[in-house]
Amino acid sequence: MQIDYMKKINKKRHEKKKKIINKKNKPINKTVERRKEKIGFVIERRYKFLIVLISILMLALIAKLVYMQVVKYDDYEVELKRLTKKIVDGQSTPRGRIYDRNGKIIVDNESVKTIYYKKVPGVTTKEELALSYKMADMIDVDYSKLNDDAIRTFWVQSNRKKARAKIKDKEWNKVKERKITSDDIYELEKKRVTDEELNALNERDREAAYIYYLMNKGYSYVEKNIKNEGVTDEEYARVAENIDLIPGFNIKLDWQRSYPYGDTLRTILGNVSTSENGIPSELKQFYLDKGYARTDRVGTSYLEYQYEEYLKGEKSTYEIMNDGSSKEIKSGARGNDIVLTIDIELQKQVEDIISEELLAAKTEPNTEYFNKSFVIITDPNNGEILVMAGKKIVSDSAGGYKVVDYTPGVITSSVTPGSVVKGASHIVGYNAGALKIGEIRNDACIKIAATPLKCSYHEYGNIDDIQALKYSSNTYQFQTAIKVGKGNYVYDGPLKLDQSAFETYRNTFKQFGLGVKTEIDLPNESLGYKGENTLSGYLLDFSIGQYDTYTPIEISQYISTIATNGKRMQPHLLKEIYDGKTKDALSNKIKDFEIKELNTVDTKQEYLDRVHEGFKQVVAPGGTGSGYVEYSRNVAGKTGTAESFIDSDSDGKIDTETISASFAGYAPYDSPKITFTVISPDVGGPNTDYNGMSKVNMRITKKITEKYFEFYQ
Repeated sequence: MQIDYMKKINKKRHEKKKKIINKKNKPINKTVERRKEKIGFVIERRYKFLIVLISILMLALIAKLVYMQVVKYDDYEVELKRLTKKIVDGQSTPRGRIYDRNGKIIVDNESVKTIYYKKVPGVTTKEELALSYKMADMIDVDYSKLNDDAIRTFWVQSNRKKARAKIKDKEWNKVKERKITSDDIYELEKKRVTDEELNALNERDREAAYIYYLMNKGYSYVEKNIKNEGVTDEEYARVAENIDLIPGFNIKLDWQRSYPYGDTLRTILGNVSTSENGIPSELKQFYLDKGYARTDRVGTSYLEYQYEEYLKGEKSTYEIMNDGSSKEIKSGARGNDIVLTIDIELQKQVEDIISEELLAAKTEPNTEYFNKSFVIITDPNNGEILVMAGKKIVSDSAGGYKVVDYTPGVITSSVTPGSVVKGASHIVGYNAGALKIGEIRNDACIKIAATPLKCSYHEYGNIDDIQALKYSSNTYQFQTAIKVGKGNYVYDGPLKLDQSAFETYRNTFKQFGLGVKTEIDLPNESLGYKGENTLSGYLLDFSIGQYDTYTPIEISQYISTIATNGKRMQPHLLKEIYDGKTKDALSNKIKDFEIKELNTVDTKQEYLDRVHEGFKQVVAPGGTGSGYVEYSRNVAGKTGTAESFIDSDSDGKIDTETISASFAGYAPYDSPKITFTVISPDVGGPNTDYNGMSKVNMRITKKITEKYFEFYQ
């Protein structure tokens, strides 16, 4: 009974508790439901907004696609073609011609039979190897240029199974492990080709190997010249008849430079690179920066290099089509023609004269160190160079001598000028107040303590400034230099001079073109040697042209500056430029060379007049230049005889004293139209005096001046 009662009580308690709990949870459930309803509303509203946004974006995207694919279709198609179009240039076209001042061609282009190869799209290595053998059977090629790498490459490509067998399993595993590349494997294959395997290749194999090398040299889309020297008519015809059997090979007429006047002025005309080699490595960056391709033919030296921008032709332009074929979109054209200031006929005559006199001089005594001479003929009023020649004599294989061109030495060789510069030394003296017009001085030797006597060749007694030039007095110049240097001369006493006198001399000399670049329109112009020791005795040497050295072109500019009463003009070889595309040669002028006055000598005309008169007396009877030119030609000028020094055994040390000779003059005296500069270094050996040295410089001067007057009077 008790148990049943307790169950009833617990049941009532539980029901009562349940009612209380339900009563408390009832408002909580309603709040949750309200929150759920609110969240659901927000989610639904955001969902609808997202649907609308996505719809708008989709419409915008569709509109954009319609705009791009319909409205702008043509524009994008053009842009796509532009971006995917492959444009390449063809081979270098013929260069412009080079003419002399009288319209005579001195550099031209000539046709050259050429057999070439242009890779056909899809051609395999095996097919190219077969083609190389076919060509080896049709033409003869000089395979002496076939290098070791090329022959090994050919062997590996021709013997793939044998080459692969040379690679070990562990090396193939390294490829799988990416420790080495397939290129490394290829190099190993070439390296392991034995000498016996290479020696087994016969002449036909080697010809094919060289042809294969040429076929794959450079860019694949570029034409490769297989043979363009010595192509016979039979070879040319044989290839032409079998074009269908040798896909990729063809024939054409290429071009190369020709020289109607042979070796005359040849070095200064310069060179052009070959189609096989393209731009030489030393000029690669220079030309690549200008937009050239590595395979282009370019000027590599002197005038061809200097005027490359005008002489180069315009290359044809091609579009590479999808099937690998090409379509010409722009035709090439020959380069522009240039006219030089040179008179090529006179140039040839002068070169012949120098060569003859060089050989003749080598039969004379005291000429063991004499081996070259230079001649420059210019118009001083505009800087035009009519003749620029240098010749050098060398031993030949038969034990005799032969003459080679040395014209570049005109702008690169350093020579001791000697007394030829005394005109400039006079101007230094006049300007500094150290020399007066008509000043009389005693031509006695100068003696400085602890040094040998410094004398003129003869003692001339009392002479004035004109006679000092006529007789080429050294002591007259020494006395001027001592005054410029503010020195106090005492016979056999010490001599101290103001070191600034060196710069006084050099600054004036530079105004004449001595000690500075002439700015000639050729690359690689050099300067002579500038003495660094400032001992007083060296200033005296400087005043007579026995200290600093100059190039022949500097001395030519110096005499031209005297001839023009102090106007220093830029020497130049270019005269005019003409359009090379016209049918009639030299009919459409593009440009004249811009005549350039570099500076005017800071001096008085009366001083220059005294130098003119002195130079006129030099070539008069009794002057040091008497016999150099015909006096009736109304020429003025100055001779120079200088103590010079050479490295006789090529050990890098100056060890032998020589005598060098020079002459610089102009004509006519009263209105100069032409200048002559003739320099022959080392015409006398050790211990040779004026009478014992060769007169080759005098003979050259007399002959070339007469030849000029023969041409122009």
